[in-house]
Amino acid sequence: MRHGDKQRKFNMPKSQRRALFANLTNALLTHEQITTTLTRAKELRSFADGMITFAKKGDLNSRRLAFAFLRDEEVVAKLFSTLGPRYKDRNGGYTRVLKSGFRYGDCAPMAVVELVDRDASAKGAKDLERVKLEKEAMAAAEAAANAPAPEPKAEKAEKKASKAKKEAEPKAEKKAAEKPAKKATKSKKAEA
Repeated sequence: MRHGDKQRKFNMPKSQRRALFANLTNALLTHEQITTTLTRAKELRSFADGMITFAKKGDLNSRRLAFAFLRDEEVVAKLFSTLGPRYKDRNGGYTRVLKSGFRYGDCAPMAVVELVDRDASAKGAKDLERVKLEKEAMAAAEAAANAPAPEPKAEKAEKKASKAKKEAEPKAEKKAAEKPAKKATKSKKAEA
């Protein structure tokens, strides 16, 4: 008799299944709404609800157990600082699964998993922050490229140019002085 065979196997070993749901739980707790297949969404509920239950307890052992599963300090910090107090008065049922049609290609039934009292601005917050920082960096780089060259560099360039002219003038004078002298010696040889 096979007792305790309630969870879905997903045609993968236990270690892969655990890693899959750890990553899905990370994504759900970070963005507070994700899209995945219906069967994964239904199975994900138990993992996410367990993590929020740890956060509601709030003790050190619960934090260590949550970190052992999630393996992401930022997600664990958000879980214990934001999500735990948010669901303090709710007794279970922290997630909602909404069917969202079928995936193009293999026609797999899809679903949206979300936290019940979710923060709508949490979805994609990291990406928005990253894009904002990239735009600021691009604007700073363009401003630096469009700015005129500083004066000290221009003065150095002028000094180098004048120095090169001064060095070129004596060389030209020496060559001019050598040419008539050579002609004179040739003319003397021709007379002799």
